[in-house]
Amino acid sequence: MNSLKSLRYSSIREVLTHQNPTKSPFLCPLYFYNQKRWLKPVDSAQTRLENRTRDHRLDTLIAQIRKLNIILEISRLCCSKKRGPFVSLQLMSRWKNLVGLNVNVGAFIGKYPHAFEIFTHPFRKNLCCKITEKFKVLIDEEESVVRECEVDAVKRVKKLLLMSKTGVLRVHALRLIRKELGLPEDFRDSILAKYSSDFRLVDLETLELVDGGGENESLCVAKVEEWREVEYREKWLSEFETNYAFPIHLPTGFKIEKGFREELKNWQRVPYVKPYERKEISRGLERFEKRVVAVIHELLSLTVEKMVEVERLAHFRKDLGIEVNVREVILKHPGIFYVSTKGSTQTLFLREAYSKGCLIEPNPIYNVRRKMLDLVLLKTRHTRKLLQTEDETHEEEKSRDVLTSSHEDWEGERDGDWVLPILGK
Repeated sequence: MNSLKSLRYSSIREVLTHQNPTKSPFLCPLYFYNQKRWLKPVDSAQTRLENRTRDHRLDTLIAQIRKLNIILEISRLCCSKKRGPFVSLQLMSRWKNLVGLNVNVGAFIGKYPHAFEIFTHPFRKNLCCKITEKFKVLIDEEESVVRECEVDAVKRVKKLLLMSKTGVLRVHALRLIRKELGLPEDFRDSILAKYSSDFRLVDLETLELVDGGGENESLCVAKVEEWREVEYREKWLSEFETNYAFPIHLPTGFKIEKGFREELKNWQRVPYVKPYERKEISRGLERFEKRVVAVIHELLSLTVEKMVEVERLAHFRKDLGIEVNVREVILKHPGIFYVSTKGSTQTLFLREAYSKGCLIEPNPIYNVRRKMLDLVLLKTRHTRKLLQTEDETHEEEKSRDVLTSSHEDWEGERDGDWVLPILGK
């Protein structure tokens, strides 16, 4: 009987202890309580990209350029149709995925009356769209300016070939950054075939220089070298300070941590193999990464708008000797480069080339593209003048038709006239 009572009391005691556990000095404290673990913060390319200081002006510029590229793609599709200078909105609604829109094409082009004119077809009575004369003139002007500046485009391709470790480049890689280099769409026939004394196609997709770069020593001067010469001459800095330095333009709001200035000063003095030098590349991590920075800096300097998509740099990794994680390297240097994540791709900017969202040293191709962007950014503003000009053109056409018909009536009757004369002659 006593054993049964003791068994009952022991079971009740066990139930109570399970409901209200007490910390035992003989057991590990993790037995009753969960431990909160503190992990070391990860320093990777993704965390740097998320925590970087944003440049809102460059982000806004990329968003605007993306809209301009969509408008240019729609205009290209409109011009490719052989039925006439206009396309029905019903047909354009099928281009939503082709141009990369997440809204209806009709709603999109309605926001830009300076680029597209929507009208009702006189016979079918359906809504149609055509490119405005202003925008068409700017498209033709860009093509003509690109043709006029082909000498500069040839120079850019030569400098890229001189930067290559093997002296060759893939034509496919050049095709991807054709617009950034200011090359025409048919550059393979209009540039490479025309300047056969400078370029040679080893096979269908490999390009090299004819003379191998022996007579192009004047081209082997990087853009940053010109800046160093100005700094050395005007600011009276020592050669030790400027020989391997880069222009630094930190973004507004950048938080300078302790020791950052000293690290930057030491990095500016680190020597490296320059992009156009045909020397053995050092395997030291710091010197190798600094050479990668110099190559990307020079490639951006050769572009028309001083920007390029990060994904397209991957096609130059092997030829230019930048076989590293490019995004991780450029994010380490926020004073030289800026990566914008607006849109579906990541775009790399050369920070020293821009001020308040505009290029400091514009060129003819950039000026034409800026005109197109300014016309697109008008959206629905100043449309009253646009409507007045359209009404005037319609009235002129009507008056011209009335005059021609009246002249024809006075000249005499024609075979096939279906309008009966009201007054007899």
